[in-house]
Amino acid sequence: MRKNIAEFWRIFKTTPLGKLVRFLSPQWLVNLLEHFPAAFLANIVYGFPSRKISVIGVTGTDGKTTTSNMIYQILEDAGKSVALVSTINAKIGGEEIDTGFHVTSPHSFMVQEFIKKAVDRGCEYIVLEVTSHSLDQGRFWGVKFKIGVITNITHEHLDYHKTMNNYLEAKAKLLRGVEVAVLNHDDANFKKLLKFTRGKKVFTFGNDKRADFYPGKYPLKLKVLGDYNVSNAMAAIAAASSLGIDARIAIKSLEDFRGLSGRMEEIKNNLGFKIFIDFAHTPNGLEQALSALRGRDRGKLIAVFGCAGARDVEKRPMMGAVASRLADIVVLTDEDPRFEDPQKIITQIVAGMESRKMVNNKTLFIESDRTKAIALAIKLAGKGDVVGIFGKGHEKSMSYRGVEKPWSDQEAARKACLLLYHGR
Repeated sequence: MRKNIAEFWRIFKTTPLGKLVRFLSPQWLVNLLEHFPAAFLANIVYGFPSRKISVIGVTGTDGKTTTSNMIYQILEDAGKSVALVSTINAKIGGEEIDTGFHVTSPHSFMVQEFIKKAVDRGCEYIVLEVTSHSLDQGRFWGVKFKIGVITNITHEHLDYHKTMNNYLEAKAKLLRGVEVAVLNHDDANFKKLLKFTRGKKVFTFGNDKRADFYPGKYPLKLKVLGDYNVSNAMAAIAAASSLGIDARIAIKSLEDFRGLSGRMEEIKNNLGFKIFIDFAHTPNGLEQALSALRGRDRGKLIAVFGCAGARDVEKRPMMGAVASRLADIVVLTDEDPRFEDPQKIITQIVAGMESRKMVNNKTLFIESDRTKAIALAIKLAGKGDVVGIFGKGHEKSMSYRGVEKPWSDQEAARKACLLLYHGR
């Protein structure tokens, strides 16, 4: 019965009537007539399972997947029975589950199914990664969150939310009803988020010494790169500490944390330079990733990235500005153009570059074919250089005009390295 109801919702949205209704309806009406009824029904069908388990929700513009996995790892190392559902992986009762997600939170029926499965397998806790879209649409309605973690709030998804204030308020919905809020003291929106935490216990993290959890107080040596990952780790320690877990256990767990697929993932090679693949697809994410790689070696920093079609247009020139400031060479390419003209997207990225010195100095390259772009970047690299490939990360497909084509940045990079190695 559960599968049949979920399948009905999925199929209806693909019918001509379903598509017409969706096209003609404003988002609030879609939320009211589709997402809320689906969430309500899913809770009824699965028996409100979140009431029988402690739920930790993690949201934010950047870092939520890594932070979710860090919290999961700490709880597991502390001997807790814990489950995890993030946009790249799910772990329930020791079982790895392929979610098949493409940068989104699951449908309400899948959310409840995962939670119910965790309850049935005796889990005490479940860590859920939560997106702003799912919070706004009510896909997590009925989920009783015990802890709400917000990693940061920076420019993203304004194609959907329209304003930064709407975006912030969507993220802040995670804090409703929680017992503990975990907030980033360094974030520009920290004080605004505090207004949503009245009557709740608040744990803060960041580099600021006024935060409850900061690196000077909880020093650790991570295997994963980037100051932003130190921030993610502080958030994870804060969440774990709110559950009574000793910080020493959390620190040891985090120092053993080896990172995730597509999150500053190194592609080993014998060519004398470094290659990293990262999901960075926002202005802040790209800046943090490039800054982390900037001091990696003394050679050139080569960046390969694009911007997704049918998504936030405003961030495109912003990402161009970041890349022109921090990278020595930039190769612009496709990243899920969907129904947009790939060249138009690239032109919008170029428009934001602080100057056209990259064009004049021949350090800006445009190659919409992502396979060729990655190969070009690797060919341009020399001994001691660093190549950063951004935007796709763990994803296994690329969207072109309604068709999801198989894709892997990792595979493309390895093939390019192999061809270059044998060609030398």
